[in-house]
Amino acid sequence: MRTTTTVTALAALAGVNAVRHSDNKVSLAARKIAPVSRRARLAVSASEVPLLDYFNGTDLQWFGDITVGTPPQTFSVVFDTGSTTLEIPGTACGKACSNQRQFNSSRSSTFVDGGRTSTITFGTGVGVDPVIGNNWQLSLRSATDTVAVGGISIPRISFFQITNQTPTFLPDPFDGIMGMGATAQGWFAGAIAQGLPSMFGMFFTHQNEGGAELTLGGADTTKFTQPLKFSPQASTGSTWQLTSPGIFVNGKTSSTLNVRRTIIFDSGTSNILFPQATANAMHALISPNITANAAEPGTFGLPCSQIASLPAVIDITFAGAAGQPAFNLTIPSSELSVGPFKSNPSQCQTLINVSEGFTLVGASLLKHYYSVWDVGGRRLGFSPTAF
Repeated sequence: MRTTTTVTALAALAGVNAVRHSDNKVSLAARKIAPVSRRARLAVSASEVPLLDYFNGTDLQWFGDITVGTPPQTFSVVFDTGSTTLEIPGTACGKACSNQRQFNSSRSSTFVDGGRTSTITFGTGVGVDPVIGNNWQLSLRSATDTVAVGGISIPRISFFQITNQTPTFLPDPFDGIMGMGATAQGWFAGAIAQGLPSMFGMFFTHQNEGGAELTLGGADTTKFTQPLKFSPQASTGSTWQLTSPGIFVNGKTSSTLNVRRTIIFDSGTSNILFPQATANAMHALISPNITANAAEPGTFGLPCSQIASLPAVIDITFAGAAGQPAFNLTIPSSELSVGPFKSNPSQCQTLINVSEGFTLVGASLLKHYYSVWDVGGRRLGFSPTAF
């Protein structure tokens, strides 16, 4: 998910110690980034976190467990490449977070209250509906405590307790959000300081498939067979974004689509977002029957009865790594519809939403590739999966 407003920002981490880890089957050479601690770095092996799929008409989010506090309290989080901080509900959230587990700070001997409050407004939400105003918003209070992910425990990690949230979050089957931005922060920075390779791999699967996972410190090479194709980061900031020289729909392009653009990669967003002109040009190459849905501004639909017969292959070209050619990432026709509109069940929503603030691809693309997010190397890698 993309954040649009942060009132208060915090430092990422304060010191690290040795950690325990379990053996695993992952391996991939990673480029290291500068440590955030002067203490001796200890080798930390790659670790895997099983992920569950939140399915509601279409695959929306993948989430897994972490622990916070001493003794540890367990929370499920979306590992979100579109944000950078960790947020979990606190007991102060009460009824607004009644569907989620809430962190009880009084039961953690290592908890330290940061005392600073802030508000985050998200530019993209959990589902396929567009964000309207402040309808995806969290009220937060800063803190530090021990955080463990994939069995790797790091002390004194900055995070936020959610003290209130808009009703849009309440139905979510997960508790919080763990940012996995392009610059190492929080728990990930602490793990890297202990010797964890500065990369992670993501493997998303359909609800009926199972086996989705996050690999910390490497890539699970059993999940793909073709060589990874890498593209360099288009910026030096915390946003994962790549340069694209063009978009093709069903093998065709247009003057609007065949231009250079920067595209954000956000594992916490379900569909894809483009400016109005780009969305119109893409839809025009799929079907003249795709029209804007006035009941939900920013969305488009077409008769559900036409979905099965429509080709809608979207190829997005990305710059290759140094000395390597450009390559396409493909969203197949099966992703065209994300399900019927509640207001008009005979009309099905397309995967393309309008956003004048973001040009972004999410799970509708990522679930067709094994993706490697190389923080130290400032690059993203992809290999097609069987799904």
